[in-house]
Amino acid sequence: MVVSVMTVKLYAPWVQSLKEKRMIAQSLCQKLRNKFNVSVIESDAQDVQQTIIISIAFLTDSSAKADQISDKITRFIEGNVDAEIVDLAVEKV
Repeated sequence: MVVSVMTVKLYAPWVQSLKEKRMIAQSLCQKLRNKFNVSVIESDAQDVQQTIIISIAFLTDSSAKADQISDKITRFIEGNVDAEIVDLAVEKV
């Protein structure tokens, strides 16, 4: 079994308030939960207006499958959020 944890840092320069940022982050987290059946939280920079940091955790049976899911999640985020991915870290245990 492989446990994967992805940390994705997004930059959204058009966000004007923390309320707007939280709406974007919560929407993205819910979409990821629904589509990929993963655990997702907004994990850091909660008081920074234009930075969204989310952490995604999931369990798979192989490292290759974990890589596939990580790639699909990354493409999904790129296609469903106007924010730019500034940093992406994947840790497998």
